[in-house]
Amino acid sequence: MDVVELLPRLSLLRFPVGQAYLWRDGDEVTLIDAGPAGYGARIAEAERAAGRVRRILLTHFHKDHAGGAREVAALTGAEVVAHTAEAPVVRGEVPGPPPVFEDWERPLHEQAVRRLPPGDFARPSRVAGVVDGDVLDFGGGARVVHAPGHTDGSIALHLPAHGVLFTGDAVAASPVDGGVLLGVFNIDRGRAVASFGRLADLDTEVACVGHGDPVTARAGDVLRASARTYGAAG
Repeated sequence: MDVVELLPRLSLLRFPVGQAYLWRDGDEVTLIDAGPAGYGARIAEAERAAGRVRRILLTHFHKDHAGGAREVAALTGAEVVAHTAEAPVVRGEVPGPPPVFEDWERPLHEQAVRRLPPGDFARPSRVAGVVDGDVLDFGGGARVVHAPGHTDGSIALHLPAHGVLFTGDAVAASPVDGGVLLGVFNIDRGRAVASFGRLADLDTEVACVGHGDPVTARAGDVLRASARTYGAAG
């Protein structure tokens, strides 16, 4: 796991597949996503170095984002939070729907699976639910943005006071030009495109995507330019 400081309050935690983010408010820390299972102790160490861990916000239930949630919560006492539609899946009470793959996505998915721990992961027994429009008390007021399409309960977190957007897998970094593109492995591509457009409409300077390098300047312009290629923004 690599730790990269993006802003004085914001760090990126990078794993072999996927990534998570740490946001600091004074001596209080919020973790956005928890990476795959097996990194709990290292994540907890990074969090404790930054301050007191208060919450773990999961953008969706996939194992590269939620796999470490139970480990980190057990080590830090942090609350685990997800969208109300996603919480039962995170807790393991119901199965999550599989992606509807485009043909070109199948080999990418197979490569990613080979780099993740095998099998399922230990599920947190407690997951608090949030819904679209909820405002959480970190980052000057973090607004929950429901962004379905990748999964039913995917969310983004928008910090208007800082111009920071955590997109989850609704948005990914482009490996070609430093831009962004629609996230892959979606359950409903139409809804995913609509969610991409909604996120592109937000006032954003820094976009913390689920995979690849974050956009650290003029992210709103970058998101809107990409969204137009999908017919998702004017």
